[in-house]
Amino acid sequence: MALGTSHVTNTTAATFIPEIWSDEIIASYEKSLVVKPLVRAMSMVGKKGDTVRIPKPDRGVASAKVAETEVSLIAGTTGELVVTIDQHFEYSRLIEDITDVQALNSLRSFYTTDAGYALATKVDNALIAEANSGFTAQKSFVSGGLADESGATTSAFNDAGLRAAIQILDDNDVPGDQRCFVIPPAVKMAMLGVSNYISSDFVAGSPVVNGKLGSIYGVDLYVSTNLTGNSGEKNCLLMHKDAIVFAEQLGVRTQTQYIQQHLADLMTADTIYGLETYRPECGVTIAATV
Repeated sequence: MALGTSHVTNTTAATFIPEIWSDEIIASYEKSLVVKPLVRAMSMVGKKGDTVRIPKPDRGVASAKVAETEVSLIAGTTGELVVTIDQHFEYSRLIEDITDVQALNSLRSFYTTDAGYALATKVDNALIAEANSGFTAQKSFVSGGLADESGATTSAFNDAGLRAAIQILDDNDVPGDQRCFVIPPAVKMAMLGVSNYISSDFVAGSPVVNGKLGSIYGVDLYVSTNLTGNSGEKNCLLMHKDAIVFAEQLGVRTQTQYIQQHLADLMTADTIYGLETYRPECGVTIAATV
């Protein structure tokens, strides 16, 4: 009996393994992100070029209408923000045939999880670094409140400092919704010792979001291990979603290739993006001793 032509071959099933790698890496990447979902995202997927120009119109001022007179025209000016797409990160593994044959299935699971985590860490670190340099307000917790970072004797987190930071956003007319406060684990530990933050109002019972703890004074609270600072300090980020814009030209892409001269499979995951501070007045960095 003839073999026929409807059987499965390496050609017809060639994309099966890459799809498994890709799905698992993307899932791990999305699960590991904390800061990226909190900023303004702009998709550049499938578009050519290395820059994005985003309009930045000034706010207008309302005028009193005087009877029997013309309306007052607003001569608005529109600036622009130029986002350069210049960040390209990759994660690669070369898996020899003997390893692929003998290793447990958990090997692939580890590599896919590790790839997603590594790329997510690069993205979050880039966003944190942009906040640390781009926000107008650079502050430190001091005894009993908040002070300018330069020359201040930094102290541990305190509630008066948080309320002062929130007032900075209020004074800058930053919208009250879509605000977030991103903290390192050491500051989380300090906050859990404050009764205001562990009451029933603190635990919303909402669906789980990456790193999200709850809400304080109407500000969503998130924890990230990627926050950095000077020796013995960590920076906390209080910001609105419009503070930073993130332009992604290539989402996490996974490719595999069999390399015969190495008798091995090469797996590579990569992503391309750019980011810039969009509204510097919409964010505050606050150093805290840890």
